[in-house]
Amino acid sequence: MRLKGVKHISKCDKRLARHIKKVGPFRLVTSAKLDPFEALMSSIVYQQLNGRAAATILSRVVALHPGRKFPTPEDILKTTDEKLRAAGLSKNKTLAVKDLAQKTIEGLVPSGTAIKKLDDETIIERLVTIRGIGRWTVEMLLIKMGRHDVLPTTDYGIRQGFKLVYKTKDLPTPKELFEYGERWRPYRTVASWYLWRVLEL
Repeated sequence: MRLKGVKHISKCDKRLARHIKKVGPFRLVTSAKLDPFEALMSSIVYQQLNGRAAATILSRVVALHPGRKFPTPEDILKTTDEKLRAAGLSKNKTLAVKDLAQKTIEGLVPSGTAIKKLDDETIIERLVTIRGIGRWTVEMLLIKMGRHDVLPTTDYGIRQGFKLVYKTKDLPTPKELFEYGERWRPYRTVASWYLWRVLEL
């Protein structure tokens, strides 16, 4: 994805190409071995919290299950709501991680191996049915997995980066960003990463 994607974006979008040169090499860190349950549960815990507070709460939840690097779906379902709340999870997040665990056991959430065989939209359609999981959360999961063609059109940072690169008066709507981003296919993840990085320049 890295070299081919950068070349493709640079060729089809000269304005973004200038910012790609300023940002430098594409350095997105991905992992094809990501466990969907673990990644999604972590995302739920981190929602609307700063990183340090979320990390503390997640470590407390993990500590409820001695001997494990991360609790299994079965572990979460066996853990009482009271214990999860005492670890720092809100009522809504407790309900969300329980729903995630149940749907993982039922097979709705694919394993790390099975998810590789599914296309992006199928994964999104399945996972957004879980309480507390929206399209953006699934798109972040896909990007972390190394999927090539993900464009989170509702992401504020990407929309801000777009405004800076293309000097628009307002932030693009998700629809406008989606339509413009058609030229970046099949490497929209690369464009997304560079739009995030533009904000750091």
